[in-house]
Amino acid sequence: MDSTVSKSKFKPKALEYFRRVEETGEEIVITDNGRPVLKIVPYRDAKPDPRVALRGSVLRYDRPTGPVAGDDWETLK
Repeated sequence: MDSTVSKSKFKPKALEYFRRVEETGEEIVITDNGRPVLKIVPYRDAKPDPRVALRGSVLRYDRPTGPVAGDDWETLK
């Protein structure tokens, strides 16, 4: 099966396509007159690990126990 299918081909085999998405995790794009209109994707829980978003954001920190942004505080000047 292709990952892109027209509405007319999708309709009679909808359950087959749903099972395929569920089993393989592959996304399927539904087209209308050659134009993509829908995407069927497997359900994923919307609770990502917050550490994943931060991974790689700190490249290097020379003084991990020193004050953060000490130069930005007017009272310290």
